[in-house]
Amino acid sequence: MSQVSYYTKEGLERLKNELSELKTKGRADIARQIAEARDKGDLSENAEYDAAKDAQGLLELKISKLEQIVANAREIDESQLDTSKVSIMSKVTIRNKKNNMKVTYTLVSEEEADLKSNKISVKSPIGQGLMGKKLGETAVVKAPAGTMEFEIMDISL
Repeated sequence: MSQVSYYTKEGLERLKNELSELKTKGRADIARQIAEARDKGDLSENAEYDAAKDAQGLLELKISKLEQIVANAREIDESQLDTSKVSIMSKVTIRNKKNNMKVTYTLVSEEEADLKSNKISVKSPIGQGLMGKKLGETAVVKAPAGTMEFEIMDISL
């Protein structure tokens, strides 16, 4: 049984668009490659044909996984989110207690995580440490670099 994942409207739309693209354009491209390779003669010693068939298998696997993700995806209703504690879609400003550095992260699903945009996964060590914390509380995070402590400075949407 797969677990439900929560997405922003944009994140879920991006997944659905990628799935649609793979099913239409991706499958058509692979079919064309297989047809071209088949036209080149003997299939028993045709590396191009084997490569195209392998690519087809990988594409179908990716489509299958995306279908499963989309089937178990739920869109987050931001109006129902509680800003008194950290949860998915929370924009959290934290202060590292060791070096007083402040940083703001938005907690998102694994597939939407993008460190360049300061979007971290709720399943990451920092994301797990922040979940459920309230304003002013200290989150103790066990990261690969060791244990870190962060003070929750602000929680918003």
